[in-house]
Amino acid sequence: MMTKTENVLEVKNLTVSLPGDGDRANAVENISFTVAPGEIVCVVGESGSGKSVTASAVMGLLPAALKPTDGETLLEGENTLTAGKTRLRDLRGTRMAMIFQEPMTALNPVARVGEQIAEMLEIHTSMSASERRKRAIEIMELVHLPEPKKMVDAYPHQLSGGQRQRIMIAIALVLDPALLIADEPTTALDVTTQAQILTLVKEMQERRGTGVLFITHDFGVVAEIADRVVVMQDGRIVEQGPREDVLRNPQEPYTQMLMASVPSMTPPERKPVEGDFAIDVDGLVKRYGHNGLFGRGRVVLAASDVTMHVRKGETLGIVGESGSGKSTVARCIARLIDPTAGSISLHGTEIATLPESKLRPHRRKVQIVFQDPYRSLNPRRTIGLSMIEAPVNFGTTKADAIVRARQLMQLVGLPADALDRFPHQFSGGQRQRICIARALMVDPEVLIADEAVSALDVSVQAQVLELLDDIRQRYNLAMLFITHDLRVAAQICDRLIVMQKGIVVEQGPTRQVYSNPSHSYTRQLLDAAPGTEVEFGSGRAS
Repeated sequence: MMTKTENVLEVKNLTVSLPGDGDRANAVENISFTVAPGEIVCVVGESGSGKSVTASAVMGLLPAALKPTDGETLLEGENTLTAGKTRLRDLRGTRMAMIFQEPMTALNPVARVGEQIAEMLEIHTSMSASERRKRAIEIMELVHLPEPKKMVDAYPHQLSGGQRQRIMIAIALVLDPALLIADEPTTALDVTTQAQILTLVKEMQERRGTGVLFITHDFGVVAEIADRVVVMQDGRIVEQGPREDVLRNPQEPYTQMLMASVPSMTPPERKPVEGDFAIDVDGLVKRYGHNGLFGRGRVVLAASDVTMHVRKGETLGIVGESGSGKSTVARCIARLIDPTAGSISLHGTEIATLPESKLRPHRRKVQIVFQDPYRSLNPRRTIGLSMIEAPVNFGTTKADAIVRARQLMQLVGLPADALDRFPHQFSGGQRQRICIARALMVDPEVLIADEAVSALDVSVQAQVLELLDDIRQRYNLAMLFITHDLRVAAQICDRLIVMQKGIVVEQGPTRQVYSNPSHSYTRQLLDAAPGTEVEFGSGRAS
């Protein structure tokens, strides 16, 4: 690590105002903290707490509507708030860099990844094209990308999510910046990829002495990598200190609440669910592939000989890395895609081979809650119109559908007048509640939750999980719960299926799978979960 003692970043009394129609006067108000060389400072808090606004202020990336009105953000002593556009352009990459949450929106889809790394060198150095390419390959090797001499010419869509995030880290670190800001860089990644990225960030930070400002809502990540923790609420810092102090002895009720909301990795005792099968899948196969122009093309076996059973009132979890086949199986059950072979029976009705023309009744019985509530709701339609669309299509009168919508709004904890508002007027957690209510409008028998809580704050996540469990019991629903978050799976799932490369490698009661995994891949997933040695559920890490 670097031996220099001055701070890489000093945020002093920073205040950033919101537009006049905001829900409060300031996005962040009078906040102060530091990041030292070779130190990882994790900033935690719920959506709207000001975490990303703080990072954007440091980087000079605030939107026009947000104005810094007081304070300083000192990057090695230089105030980035007063730096001009040209100076900020010089600073970004050379002395400060940022990794964003979603690499597919941060990378240019029509440029090769090597070119995107080399672009930083072209802008900020006098290297020749061959030197830039050589340096791009070197940094790709440092972030442990496979076959960098080949991958340097790949496009973003040809890489996995974890590989794309490594490219983003390579771009950020290619010029050895003093400060690295990581804004939720592992939220959408599965546990093994997440573990690799966290290890990589720590490795880069230790090797280069880089100061890291790591924004996250995942306390497992905080327990894994943080040196110090800054807790934000409604634009203010409510608590900060060394990791051990904050996690093991939080002083503020808000910090205690956040930690109490983190699901435990220890599954509770659950009574086995008995009764009829709602879902009966036997030997399901889904194969993608086609013949190429000059012969047989590539064939991908997304699901191979998958057999599973879900009873009424039971929650079956499906876990595994990206590409394991989790969502493929769910989409086959919902008949959003056609299975290649095998049987899918819903309450005794075989639907795997039903033609599209006869699937209409099935559509009503199976409903899905997707990961992203922002994209699940039409931004131009009121919540009421979105809610009544499906039942009206199935023959319910508009008046009856509106009555049902009001009832379900109450069930998910939202006021009846929410029906007259638009999606953008709700928080992410409220939008997910609306999506759950909409799924229940047609009285489904099966509810599929596909990463339905992965992007939510821990406190909102806890509320939505409680809601889903309550709805399952209230309506005796069979629930298929797809997730990469093993803490969430531990708390909500009666039984668990572990998938790897399209194959079910292990299944059984959740408590049994966690306490005594029989397959090496399951053990690998459990070992990769961040912060497993910390128990957060009481509000204090133990």
